[in-house]
Amino acid sequence: MDKGIMPAAGGIEDMAWNVVGQTYIPKLLSHNTFIWHAAIPAETFVPPHIHTTQDEWIYLLEGNLEIEFLGDVHKAGPGDTVRMPMGEAHGIFNRSGKDAKCVFGVAPARKLFDLFVQLDGVTDPAELVRLSALHEVDFLPPPEDA
Repeated sequence: MDKGIMPAAGGIEDMAWNVVGQTYIPKLLSHNTFIWHAAIPAETFVPPHIHTTQDEWIYLLEGNLEIEFLGDVHKAGPGDTVRMPMGEAHGIFNRSGKDAKCVFGVAPARKLFDLFVQLDGVTDPAELVRLSALHEVDFLPPPEDA
């Protein structure tokens, strides 16, 4: 990791990715940690999945999200930190009718940065699942009311 300041509007090498209809901007990458800003439009979601090698968290800046841990729903709003431990299945849903902005992180970084590079613009669910499995993220079937 290089020392310095990442401007609010900037990302690593000016990258931005469209992943499942959401915009991810990478902010910090080291062996230990990967952090990205996410704009999560209303009525979008990340299907239930498991990070087999990483802890993940979300710090919500604006809007509201629902996090589902195998049917156990938790609601998060501005200022809340969502903790998603390694090995725990979770899905992230914006059912609020308004856009949300947040900061995500995983530790250790492992292969997630490379996964987002490959997922940029992918719209085929089967390809998303295939690529994710190659990068230590295992997707479960989405809930019927997604």
